[in-house]
Amino acid sequence: MPDPLCLLFDCDGTLVDSEPLLAEIMAKYLNRAGLPFRPLDYMNDFRGTRFASIVAHLERAYGEIDPTLREETERDMRREMNERMATELAPIEGAAGALDALGGLPRCVASNGPEHKIRRALDSTGLRGFFGDHIYSAYSVGSWKPDPGLFLHAGRDMGFAPAHCVVIDDAQVGVRAALAAGMRVIHINRFPEREATPAGAIAIGHMRELPGAVDRLLPMLAASHS
Repeated sequence: MPDPLCLLFDCDGTLVDSEPLLAEIMAKYLNRAGLPFRPLDYMNDFRGTRFASIVAHLERAYGEIDPTLREETERDMRREMNERMATELAPIEGAAGALDALGGLPRCVASNGPEHKIRRALDSTGLRGFFGDHIYSAYSVGSWKPDPGLFLHAGRDMGFAPAHCVVIDDAQVGVRAALAAGMRVIHINRFPEREATPAGAIAIGHMRELPGAVDRLLPMLAASHS
């Protein structure tokens, strides 16, 4: 019998606890470039959003910066992030246990980040073995969440129709992308006091709840897959 579903995981904030570090480094370099930005701005308003989209938003508010400075800002930000991930990055609490409990279900990572950053994050936190080379970057695909293209490409490449894909994402930008792709979505909502789970997604508050949520989806997906 074929596998009933494929699990598509976001990376930052879903598998690895990179967002506080990313917010700190992003604020450092955006402010250096003359674009006012606080780490809290990222955590409150831009989690999961492509860096270029954040810069464009700030430029609309505060004025455009020189294109060379824009490129240097992103390059320097990513260089420091890459260096610090090696020693400061940790997996999301419960991630390894949840991945282990999900057994041999097909799975991949589909992230808005560059591929080298995804690999660095998984290697630094010991999670790479759960995914092997099943890694999909928006930069490689040319489609960034909330556009559904990244998830559609990943599911297709893994050999699954959208109806048999389950996306696990912690940010609304990813949840919206998955819903637009026609996929089932489990939203790991760790900030329910300030972030609502979009209609159509399943909300959980911790990675330890993930295996149970997937188990509840298995019977209906298995029936439709047969």
